[in-house]
Amino acid sequence: MLLYHVGFSEIKNPDIKIGRSNADFGQGFYTSSNKDFSEKWAKKRKTESTYFNSYELDETNLKIKRFKRDKEWFDYIFSNRNFKGDYLSDYDVIIGPIANDTIYDTWGILTSGLIDSKKALEILCVGPQYEQVTLKTQKAVDNLEFLSSRIIPYEDLIKYRAQVQKEEAEYQENLAGLLEDYIK
Repeated sequence: MLLYHVGFSEIKNPDIKIGRSNADFGQGFYTSSNKDFSEKWAKKRKTESTYFNSYELDETNLKIKRFKRDKEWFDYIFSNRNFKGDYLSDYDVIIGPIANDTIYDTWGILTSGLIDSKKALEILCVGPQYEQVTLKTQKAVDNLEFLSSRIIPYEDLIKYRAQVQKEEAEYQENLAGLLEDYIK
């Protein structure tokens, strides 16, 4: 499986212990199998280069969990985002949709009693679906071969950010309409 990771350095040997433990799929090395998505969501800094790293994952002998946008996915993300523990820590790789950035807002709306968990899941399913592939164990990292890296030109990063802002505006509009229907 070809995978991509964008960051502010070339990463030949990923460390699964770096990063937030309360990310969607818990602590691990986050990648995507979608090249366009990876480039488009790259961050830009004038003082640092942004690197596009490419890898190949040998899935042989790895325990892999694959999620769809459903209740199981929803429950796992909420568990991780709320520091309740990574109850799927026996998996080497977890693959599934990225929760949109409103997950914290969705959690607040859910815990306030304005909507139930079924409606919260519907909210999280608004917008485009992008896949993330998270390497959770050293065994997974050992099966990952670094292929190459390149610097993404700053001008391209500006273009990508404009595309993301357009997507986010469309998403916010769709989300607002959905919330309006729920709260009526």
